[in-house]
Amino acid sequence: MSVEIKTASQDEGQYIRIIRHSAVSDKLQISSSKLYHMIQVGQFPRPFSILPGGRAVGWIEVDVDQWILDRRDSERSKIS
Repeated sequence: MSVEIKTASQDEGQYIRIIRHSAVSDKLQISSSKLYHMIQVGQFPRPFSILPGGRAVGWIEVDVDQWILDRRDSERSKIS
C-alpha cells in the first residue's frame, strides 16, 4: 500500500509517495522479517509515523530509492 500526497510547492503532477512496510519489502525483494531485522540493527532507516499518535508508519519512496542507489554505489566502490 502506498499513499500519495501532493504538496503546494511541487509542480503539477509531482507527488510525495509514502510506502508502507510490505511495499518496501517488495521493492527490496526481501522478507518482511528481514526488513524488520535490518531496521533493528541500523542497516535500513526507521519508518516515520504517518499520523501523529497513529500506528501506521511508512517511508518516503524517494528516500528508499536513494538508499538503494547509495547501497549500489557503496558496493561498486568496494570493487574498484
